Amino acid sequence: MILDVLENVHRYTALHPLFAQAFQFLARPDLKELPLGKYEIEGDRLFAIVAKEPGRTKEEAVLEAHRKYIDIQFLLDGIDTMGWKAKSRCQQPTKEYDPKGDEQCFSDTPEAWVAVHPGAFVIFFPEDAHAPLVSPGVLHKVVVKVAVTP
Repeated sequence: MILDVLENVHRYTALHPLFAQAFQFLARPDLKELPLGKYEIEGDRLFAIVAKEPGRTKEEAVLEAHRKYIDIQFLLDGIDTMGWKAKSRCQQPTKEYDPKGDEQCFSDTPEAWVAVHPGAFVIFFPEDAHAPLVSPGVLHKVVVKVAVTP
C-alpha cells in the first residue's frame, strides 16, 4: 500500500508501465466535473471509475482483495478512512475469489486504518486487502484500475 499526494507521483511511475497514464488521468483539471461512470484509458488494461458513494462504518466495512488489478483510489471530496491488512494474513474469507469481478472478500479485521483526504491517493496492490468507503458522509472518488499484467 502507498499513500501520497499527486505532486509526488514521479516517485511511483517506474513501478508499473501504466502508472504514468493512470496519474495523467488523475491530474485532469476537469476531474471533479466528470459524470459518474467508467472511463476507458487503455481498454481493459487501464480504466477509471468516477463514483459518489455513501460511506459506511468500520463495522460494516469488508476487506477486499484483487488479483488482476491494482487499485489507485483518489479522493475528490470527503474523507475515506480505509482499512488495510496484508492479504497473506487474512484468515476468514467470506467467499471464494470471483474472477469475473476480480474480488475476494474477508471478514478479518483490518490491522491499520488510514484517513485519506481530498487530493490524496492510495495504491492497493494484489497483496493488500483493503476496506474503503468508511465515512459518515458521501464520498466522491476516482478508482483507477491498472492491470497487473499490462
